[in-house]
This record gives sequence, C-alpha cells and structure tokens, in this order.
Amino acid sequence: MDLSCWITRHADFTPDKTALRFEGENISYADFSSTIESLAAAMSGRLDVRKGDRIAVLSLNSPLTLALLFACARLGAMISPLNWRLAGPEHNRMIADARPKALFVGAEFVDDVDADRDEIDVPHFVAMAGATNGEDAQDGWLDLPALLDQFSGKTVPSTGSPDAALLLCYTSGSTGVPKGVVLTQNAMQFNAINSIHMHDLTSNDTVLTTLPLFHVGGLNIQTLPALHLGATAILQKQFDPGETFDDLESGNVTLTVLVPAQMQAMVSHPRWAAASFDGVRSVTTGSTFVPHSLVEQFHAKSLPVQQIYGSTETAPIAVYTTISEAHKKPGSTGKAAVHCEIKLVDDHGVGVAQGVSGEILLRGANIMREYWQQPEITQDVLDEDGWFKTGDIGHFDEEGYLYVDDRKKDMIISGGENIYPAELENVLVSCDALVEAAVVGKPDPKWGEVAVAVCVLSDGLKMNERDVLALFEGTLARYKHPKDIVFVDQLPRNAMGKIVKDDVRQMVGDLISNLEAI
Repeated sequence: MDLSCWITRHADFTPDKTALRFEGENISYADFSSTIESLAAAMSGRLDVRKGDRIAVLSLNSPLTLALLFACARLGAMISPLNWRLAGPEHNRMIADARPKALFVGAEFVDDVDADRDEIDVPHFVAMAGATNGEDAQDGWLDLPALLDQFSGKTVPSTGSPDAALLLCYTSGSTGVPKGVVLTQNAMQFNAINSIHMHDLTSNDTVLTTLPLFHVGGLNIQTLPALHLGATAILQKQFDPGETFDDLESGNVTLTVLVPAQMQAMVSHPRWAAASFDGVRSVTTGSTFVPHSLVEQFHAKSLPVQQIYGSTETAPIAVYTTISEAHKKPGSTGKAAVHCEIKLVDDHGVGVAQGVSGEILLRGANIMREYWQQPEITQDVLDEDGWFKTGDIGHFDEEGYLYVDDRKKDMIISGGENIYPAELENVLVSCDALVEAAVVGKPDPKWGEVAVAVCVLSDGLKMNERDVLALFEGTLARYKHPKDIVFVDQLPRNAMGKIVKDDVRQMVGDLISNLEAI
C-alpha cells in the first residue's frame, strides 16, 4: 500500500468530510481523492512519470501541492517542493540536481520561471493555475486544470510502496550548498504516528497550517498527520498574522505550528492583548532557538507551547514534549518520539552521563534514507547501525528530558571550557531593548576563543556595551560572558528565517578588521 490510500480510505469512510479548507473553500475527502486520482493518471499518461522519477513544485501553499504528493505516492515517484523564498539560480541548481520530469509552478512564479526557462532542463513546465492557450499551450506551458479535466475519472494502478522514496526536500543550506534529503513513504508514515502521539491528534481535530509546504515543518508536523487520521487541515497560502488571528480566534482550530519568528509576530501584533484562543489545544514550535520569554507570553494566554526537536533528515519529529509537559519542562525539547531512539555521545562515540553534554544521535523509521546522490556525505552522518549524527549538542536532566545546548560546530572552547552560544543568546533576547542577538566565537591569543555578542537594538531604544555585559552579571559564569559586543542593523538569515552563524562570524571578522585598521 502507498500513502495515497490514506485519502482513498477516508473518502470511502467519510466522503463528505472536509479534508482541506483553503481560501474559503472546503474540499471534501471524496473530492480530494478524485483530484489525486486524476493527477496520478495525468502524470503517468501525459508527463511520463514512473516509479523513481521526480517532479518539482514551485508554489505558495496550495491543496494541489498536497495532491501532487499523494499522486507521487501512488506512482512510487518523488516530489521535490522548492523553497519559493530562494532566487532563480538557487532553484535552477536544485532542479539540475533532482532532474525532475516536470516542474509544477504556481501563478505567482510563472513569469520568473518563464524568464529563465531556457536555463532549466525540464521536459514539462506545468502551470498549476492554468496556462493561457489551453492544455498544449504554444508558449510551452501545460495547463494543469485542462489536464485534470482530460484525465478525470481515469485511474492508474499503484506502483508505490512503503520503501519507495517520496519526498526530496532540500535543506536550507545554512552551512553550505543545500543537500537533497530523501524520505521514504515509510518514514512519512512513522512520522505521522509520532505526531499523533505528540499532539494526541484525532480525526476530530482541525489543524492550521501557516508554514510553507516546501519544508518538513509545514508538511509533516501536523498537515499530513491530520490527513492520515481523517482530520481537517486549514491551509494559509502564506503566513499572515491577521489571518492567523482570525483562524485561531474562530473557535474552529484545535492545533497549529508556529516557528519563533511567527510567534514573535503574533505577540507584537495589536490584536494580541485582547485575543482569546478558545478551543486551541496547543501551539507547537521548534526549528530554531525558542526564547523562554516568548513561550511565557503564550502560556499567559492559556496556550500551551509544545516543543519539537528534529530536522529535515528526521522527517522531522524525533523528540518532543506532550501537551501535559509544556508547563512542566520549560526549555526542554522533551523525550524521544514513540518511534525514535536517542543517545548522546562524546567525540569518541562513547555515551555520556546524565547532565553531561554530548552529540545528539537519533535512530528510527522516520530517519532519511540518504542525501540525494551524495553517498560520501550520507556515510558521514549515518552509521552502519542506522544512527543519524545530528551535529547538535545536548544533555539529559535527571528525568531523561533533552535540552539542546547548541550546534556542535557553533560551540566555543575558551580556555578549555565549553561555551554554548544559545545559553548566552537566551539572556540577550530576554532584554526588551534587543530585537535579536547572536553569539559566535572569535580567535583569541590567550584563551583560544572568546565569545562575541552581535546585537540588534529595538527602534528608539539605546544600550551600550556596558549595559549588555551587565545582563550576564550573576546569571552566567564569568568565563561565559562575551568579551566583545557588536551592534548591527540586522542579522543575516537564510530563506527559512534562521540566523546564518557562518555569515555572523564573517561579519564579526570584517568589523574587527576594520576597527584594527583605523
């Protein structure tokens, strides 16, 4: 059986139930199943998509993106949703790497793709909202609505299977050139089961999806798990704070996922003070460092904040807190998922004691199969026993809850002592005068490395170096305190909104070099 059976079965049990709500339209499980059938037939009959082939999608959130994923599952093919925040040349490199049979493009991106089409080696370009001249448009675009009409009612036999690769998702590339993560249908299935346990998800739930579907956060934390159970998912085309308030205050939404940047946008919105979120059981967050002060503002609204730890390579649900643990363990990312194992090891691969920091290793059916066409890099992070080396550092408390200290590569070793930048950043972002901050290491002749805090001030507020250093007095051991404070207008971020530490280090190096030259 392939994952499209999820929808087929629910269309049989509850045909009229709403599977997806998008821009005011309700799409029933029966209609969603029919769209998937027609898509699979069109992809096979017109685009020559076979088992193991790839398609790429460049679109804002749309029910069609989800239908394409399930159609790929039916055919045993792979879907590669492209990050629409990236530039054309970045898309082109990913397309050249994936070599898809077709590129499906949303209306907002047709002109951009059209301008670069001679540089994109793809057999078929498909306009998801329709081309102007019919199914075989002379301008080279296939019309998806026309294809769906042409193949309406037609079916193709399933050639998908649990071990077939389904999702080819390119990482954000914060540490270099993006890598294509390959997730099988089985990984997606077990990820969904992990989510069901994490959220106590049932078919009666309605989840709100504001994150982009080009990322496993938007696709796999709640959206696909909800469809696995026969629940309802509300899709926003892209995140809009006002629309999110409307949805969360409607009384219809029970669960949602918001990354910290979205949470900050919510609490900074004029509607936050008077907002009431009756019926919303919890908000799930993760992806990057989560300030305690931000979590506390949601808790003050009686909105429990669940934390998740994982990555594209883990589908992503690997470690999490349940709703009942949201208040119990602030700052912890929880315990291993029901279908995932975790262990912490030192630099020699030996397990560390409780309370001691070590690299986080994960194993389970939700882990990626490989990096696409990069066997050497795959071998570097996946050992022969199936353990995935995350490159993150964490520790367990006395009850076995995981706390993520930092990225292994970001750890600062000063005078033989380990300094985890996230610990310092937590102190910095608790200050109202700072919008955001990042801590990196710089070489030091005496200590080997010292910490440098790079800060962005809030509009109209002032702080000097002495004020920033005072935040650490009596809070952290003195050897952890930053030795330099740098103020900048903004921090460099990648397309997913994560701060790019390599660029921050370069920024610090350039600023210090300029000061030394004066």
